[in-house]
Amino acid sequence: QVQLVESGGGLVQAGGSLRLSCAASGRTFSSYAMGWFRQAPGKEREFVAIISQMGSRTYYLDSVKGRFTISRDNAKNTVYLQMNSLKPEDTAVYYCAASSSYYTRRTDEFDYWGQGTQVTVSP
Repeated sequence: QVQLVESGGGLVQAGGSLRLSCAASGRTFSSYAMGWFRQAPGKEREFVAIISQMGSRTYYLDSVKGRFTISRDNAKNTVYLQMNSLKPEDTAVYYCAASSSYYTRRTDEFDYWGQGTQVTVSP
């Protein structure tokens, strides 16, 4: 069992930055690939980024490449999402999630989810 708790969301102006954190409980954190998803009002939850178990591989949604960076610290059981050059269309609730496979982008293939943190980007 893995419990995930996100933090770091907030209100920021366009062009600004935020760093999201996701703290995991349990001793098996390093056995999971970790992903970030987001869900805007009235839209489906979408994949944003994923990082492999040891952190050597990452993959991003095209629209966030070059602006967002996912990283992890297995000693601290924490995954991060650094978000730069934020745009109003990045406004959403951001969720972290854990999967046994790095090669998935599907929400139904992630086993554990956090409660989400709101990110709002004003024009």
